[in-house]
Amino acid sequence: MAELKYISGFGNECASEDPRCPGALPEGQNNPQVCPYNLYAEQLSGSAFTCPRSTNKRSWLYRILPSVSHKPFESIDQGHVTHNWDEVDPDPNQLRWKPFEIPKASQKKVDFVSGLHTLCGAGDIRSNNGLAIHMSLCNTSMKDRCFYNSDGDFLIVPQKGKLLIYTEFGKMLVQPNEICVIQRGMRFSIDVFEETRGYILEVYGVHFELPDLGPIGANGLANPRDFLIPVAWYEDRQVPGGYTVINKYQGKLFASKQDVSPFNVVAWHGNYTPYKYNLENFMVINAVAFDHADPSIFTVLTAKSLRPGVAIADFVIFPPRWGVADKTFRPPYYHRNCMSEFMGLIKGHYEAKQGGFLPGGGSLHSAMTPHGPDADCFEKASKAKLVPERIADGTMAFMFESSLSMAVTKWGLKTSHCLDENYYKCWEPLKSHFTPNSRNPAGPN
Repeated sequence: MAELKYISGFGNECASEDPRCPGALPEGQNNPQVCPYNLYAEQLSGSAFTCPRSTNKRSWLYRILPSVSHKPFESIDQGHVTHNWDEVDPDPNQLRWKPFEIPKASQKKVDFVSGLHTLCGAGDIRSNNGLAIHMSLCNTSMKDRCFYNSDGDFLIVPQKGKLLIYTEFGKMLVQPNEICVIQRGMRFSIDVFEETRGYILEVYGVHFELPDLGPIGANGLANPRDFLIPVAWYEDRQVPGGYTVINKYQGKLFASKQDVSPFNVVAWHGNYTPYKYNLENFMVINAVAFDHADPSIFTVLTAKSLRPGVAIADFVIFPPRWGVADKTFRPPYYHRNCMSEFMGLIKGHYEAKQGGFLPGGGSLHSAMTPHGPDADCFEKASKAKLVPERIADGTMAFMFESSLSMAVTKWGLKTSHCLDENYYKCWEPLKSHFTPNSRNPAGPN
């Protein structure tokens, strides 16, 4: 596979044209009477026309045929995609899933769309307020099929297998320990090279942005320059009546047919694009004296709500780093939170759950449900000598955190057969260490 090229910079105003058609971008205007190379001009808007300039998102695409050239959409089988948050009764318990099973290609061919499984979510698609968490479990490439989401943005976290993603803006190769965002309305198709698994965070009505840094200053966490945008690439390919465009609209799936590949954009310019990011580039901030900084310091991207400082969803990672805090219980502390916390594991062993929490699985700790280190982790960390130590080498855990109270789907609780019924037992060995006659018991340090 030839090395792919990218433009760098989060949210930048970018311009790109396929080198096979130099000068394909119109000069000095967006919509000339006749475009260079007799292309069609088409605008893709990711925000209302009248949004403030700082939040206005749109791109102009110059394509061989406009995307309107297709047959009518018709409803298709939903598979395991849903936005029905009332399928089963609410469950406030700590939930953990074993690694979700990927279908064997020898038994059934499953591509990205047919392999989507909604795990949990909240909110309302029609009012553009909410989110969903899906698992992607697939084993074959999308052949003459593309997908676009009218409901929201997809943040894709590959866990097993790399993804070659074709978009209207160009091609991206996204591998485990990288993420990508395909924003609302963008058509894409995914090639895979093996049995493939990943996590998807979908947000309705808002877009992901970089978190404000406050006292951290101008630099740190995920730096804008490390986000990569594909460069223009087109195919002028005829598929008489045989190319399927799948649309997710109001939580349902629809399909239409067309005669040509949708990836026929010769040039584009704008600030509404797909993008990818390598998690290894995250600049970690951490406590260097005592106690914990809040896990918000590990936020890569946020999708804000209308309430200042409160997110519809945050994407947070727990990367390799140094632990140096003195007089401190270093693993994550016991916690009850007004937010919902879904944890996933890309690779390695999460520090607070050495067993049971495995790559390709997950956990959900709902609003105000207590959680924290298992008993074994507590005992070891309470007695550990507090020397500087590397934490999470070879590991990448992440969290989808939301201010909304998420409901789990029937697939998540029952049909997947991956729910760990014994999760609660990891805290059962916790015992009282209370010393009523000694305020300052001797510690390891």
